[in-house]
Amino acid sequence: MLKKFFLLMLLMVPVSLPLLVSGKDNDHDVAYEALQRGQILPLSKILSQTATQVSGEVIKVELDSKRLEYKLKVLSANGQVRKVRVDARNGKLLSIKDDD
Repeated sequence: MLKKFFLLMLLMVPVSLPLLVSGKDNDHDVAYEALQRGQILPLSKILSQTATQVSGEVIKVELDSKRLEYKLKVLSANGQVRKVRVDARNGKLLSIKDDD
C-alpha cells in the first residue's frame, strides 16, 4: 500500500510541476508584452524619473499589471525603506510611504 502511494506521488510530480512554475515566473512576460503594446514605460525611464523625486537605492521592483503601477522599495541614505508607487503608463509618482 505504501509502495503504491509513493509511486502515485512520483507520477504526479511531472503533472504538478508546471503548475508550480507558472505562477509569478510569468510576470516578466506580462511586463514585456505591456511594454511592447505601449501600455507602460520602460523600467529604466521609470527609475530615472523617480530618482529625481525620491533619493536612495532601489532594492525591489514589482509591476502591478492590473493597476499598471510599478511598486518600488527604495533604501534611503539614512537606512529608511520607503514604498513608492509610480504610474507605469506615464511615470507619475502616485505615493511615497515609509515602510514599517
